[in-house]
Amino acid sequence: MNMLPRRHTGAFASVAVAVVLATATVAAFLVGSSSVSLGDLVAWITGGDVSDAAKSILVNVRLPRVLAALLSGAALAVAGAIIQAVLDNPLASPNIIGINSGAGLFVLLAASVFPGLLWLPPLAAFAGALVTALVIFGISLGANTSRLTVVLAGIAITSVFGAGMNTILIVNPDAYIGSSTFLVGGLAGVLMKDVLWPAGYIAIGLLAAFGAAGKLNIMALGDQTAHSLGMNVSRTRLLMLGLAAVLSGAAVSFAGLLGFVGLIIPHLVRFFVGHDNRLVLPLSAAAGAAFVVFCDMCSRVLFAPYEVPVGILMAFLGGPFFIYLILKNRKGGLDDRG
Repeated sequence: MNMLPRRHTGAFASVAVAVVLATATVAAFLVGSSSVSLGDLVAWITGGDVSDAAKSILVNVRLPRVLAALLSGAALAVAGAIIQAVLDNPLASPNIIGINSGAGLFVLLAASVFPGLLWLPPLAAFAGALVTALVIFGISLGANTSRLTVVLAGIAITSVFGAGMNTILIVNPDAYIGSSTFLVGGLAGVLMKDVLWPAGYIAIGLLAAFGAAGKLNIMALGDQTAHSLGMNVSRTRLLMLGLAAVLSGAAVSFAGLLGFVGLIIPHLVRFFVGHDNRLVLPLSAAAGAAFVVFCDMCSRVLFAPYEVPVGILMAFLGGPFFIYLILKNRKGGLDDRG
């Protein structure tokens, strides 16, 4: 793969990811506790005749769930790619440095204090994600702060916010319906009304991220070079972290604390296409969407008749990958100031 010209590698990766995404999406519509035939799916899409039972499954169950998986996967993967670039830290991702937990805590607070407001959880999630991102950003600017220190600080923040979420659920068990699934990340029971508001934030956030990819490339040249090219580096970092907070917060508001999407996917994409964020960000969005759709489908069928929240399956995959990255980067200056 690395012997191909970068342009051809990017084109090949784009086609491969598109095929995987389309295949996983179609399969996710067909497979489940109640299977739907490919003919019924095609008829539903084209407006043809389809049985009431199949139509009900597709519209009320599969469509919101697949859409939620696509949106959350794309949002978390792009957020992870942005955070890794902004902090210059290969171990950073929304769940590792506590951004997901901050969003989750604020969602539960909003649900406890203002139940029934459908538009509030995405805003609360963004606020929690942004507060956490700013804290991590402040820590990363500290004197003699290493990349590993930033990660450890994020883990500590995650622990504190996790305790806060559990406290809310103990005091007010009805604060959030399906809170047990929310805490590990899951898409079972997601409805269209849960996805509509966050979908708008994610769509805007993705477009803004793709448009800002060139700025991330300039930042990668180093602060001095970026300054010489006329960039206000500190302001750009804050804006990009805010963008990552929008994406991860919106995803958490309906998908819960899904982990490791923003860690695994950007690394895999960079392995194939390099570090040009004009390719990395859109391909991370597509690959992240495909990854979550596929994992969610597996969580539905591998343990039938039981269903395991997709966040548990991702933890099984992401935990070893995180350990691998720690060992890989140990010799590459992980303890150096990042």
